[in-house]
Amino acid sequence: MALSTVAIIGRPNVGKSTLANRLCQSREAIVHDELGVTRDRTYQKGFWGEKQFQVVDTGGLVFDDDSEFLPEIRKQAIIALSEATVAVVIVDGQQGLTAADETIAEFLRGHSCPILLAVNKCESPEQGLSMAAEFWSLGLGTPFPISAIHGAGTGELLDKIVTYLDGTTIEEENDIVQLAIVGRPNVGKSSLLNAICGETRAIVSQIRGTTRDTIDTYVEREGYHWRLIDTAGIRRRRSVDYGPELFSINRSFKAIERSDVCLLIIDALDGVTEQDQRLAGRIEEEGRACIIIINKWDAIEKDSHTMSAMEKDLRSKLYFLNWAPMLFISALKGQRVESIFALAVLVLEQYRRRVTTSVVNEVLKEAVSWRPPPANRGGRQGRIYYGTQVTNCPPSFTLFVNEAKLFGDTYKRYIERQIREGLGFEGSPLKLFWRGKQQREAERSLSRQQIHTNHQ
Repeated sequence: MALSTVAIIGRPNVGKSTLANRLCQSREAIVHDELGVTRDRTYQKGFWGEKQFQVVDTGGLVFDDDSEFLPEIRKQAIIALSEATVAVVIVDGQQGLTAADETIAEFLRGHSCPILLAVNKCESPEQGLSMAAEFWSLGLGTPFPISAIHGAGTGELLDKIVTYLDGTTIEEENDIVQLAIVGRPNVGKSSLLNAICGETRAIVSQIRGTTRDTIDTYVEREGYHWRLIDTAGIRRRRSVDYGPELFSINRSFKAIERSDVCLLIIDALDGVTEQDQRLAGRIEEEGRACIIIINKWDAIEKDSHTMSAMEKDLRSKLYFLNWAPMLFISALKGQRVESIFALAVLVLEQYRRRVTTSVVNEVLKEAVSWRPPPANRGGRQGRIYYGTQVTNCPPSFTLFVNEAKLFGDTYKRYIERQIREGLGFEGSPLKLFWRGKQQREAERSLSRQQIHTNHQ
């Protein structure tokens, strides 16, 4: 069952993201002293006592200005309110009551969910009550003086919040597949998220950097529960100034790290760029399963040969992801969007897959019979004694050999290709560890020394 939702609402720069992080004991929401840092709805999980819930952080509400993203931010806040079990409205105790606070209070009276009023930036317990008293006039009930940055008063606020929540929980974290949507700015990441959800889950704009926070969304497809992580577009480091964009890019890299499967979104009109290659390299480096998604396929003039020709060209530039399947879609038209999940299931199963040692060695034996290991200039030839899979996620193999340095990169790539051809693992990177006899003896010697030291 879904978690109860606590929506955080308020005008810009009153501390909404700071409170969201405080309630969830995290640093996921971007906090920065700048108007409009939070734009989309961002979700985090929190708990208090025996109650578990999710907190949805929203952008600052502004009603007298329709410039840039402000109308879309209002729509996202309205959606958050429609989902909420209880909403927390935040005001600034140091700045005092403003006309914008009164407008938001009037706006909230049209919504049915319970409303709690939190007066933030009340760092002084002595002055907090007097600072909060001014906000009784909003007609939103008892004002709670709090300090989101220091935590003062947040316990009392949480005690009140949980009285509105039921005890529902979602599946354990281990049962949820982490699916990160990554790519350069404006390749259609948020459009894809919206197409999957069937709603405006993320603001879509031609302006670079529209998405800043990583946006987590839960969906169920193909018998699995997925956490979709929409990330900020990643530009070259030298193009990024210190501030919200830098923070959002760091969170995008963390999204790759915590994912099981990455959807690398490529713009069909632009093709593969240098930044796409860097992102692909990051996915491979982190050892994550991957599907290459070619978006905006509807905008390409094509005939019966266009797809195969384009795939060949794209793969030549993403050669280090030659193990990743490729899917051509249109997020805008919804074309092949649902096919992503069937493919993601196949990729996930390969990513988690294990094979027995006997099967691994059958593949190695055949590979060596077709192409024996090379010899060095002194005539010493490499020998593979046996191999075994040591872990999965990603599938990793240790090959026991006479001397690791006898095997060059070309032969190592050949063995990896043979493992893939013999065992599959489409969509998943492979890791091969080559252990020579001297290395094994050194490890055994070290182990004996540690045992001897422990006995002493």
